[in-house]
Amino acid sequence: MSRLDSYIRRMQAQKLCLDQAARMIGRRPGPVLELGFGNGRTYDHLREHFPGRAIYVFDRQLNPHPDCIPPADLVRLGDFRETLPRFLDEAPEPAVLIHADIGTGDKIASLRLARDLTPTLVHLLAPGGLLTGDQPMNDAELEALPLPEGVQPDRYHLYRRKA
Repeated sequence: MSRLDSYIRRMQAQKLCLDQAARMIGRRPGPVLELGFGNGRTYDHLREHFPGRAIYVFDRQLNPHPDCIPPADLVRLGDFRETLPRFLDEAPEPAVLIHADIGTGDKIASLRLARDLTPTLVHLLAPGGLLTGDQPMNDAELEALPLPEGVQPDRYHLYRRKA
């Protein structure tokens, strides 16, 4: 499979998982966390699903499309390993959804990052809240959910924090 084909399948899987998560969450209150902002495509998609809801953005730097600039007070810049633990103390309430697009292109480094972040993400997530992302997250508090039709196993992941 070409890199382009792989990218397209990953984006399709991402969209399907986010759409399913949005349906599952509905109007349940709580902020959304977006890890791995990139140029803001997913952030823009989340804004459409969750109008008026706080969407906190985490990344090393922002390179947004002009239509996808988040409010400055919702942006946390720096290494996830530093910004997420700090956010534990300032989060207004637990997140109802966390989207973690944290892959680096280096499979081993990406898996290590996911392993390092998982405990913090679980603490940031409300009981019954959803976590979706491009890396597997293993924690006793997370229940793996069935993937939407059309998403191949290990292409994307969807979890619920146990209540």
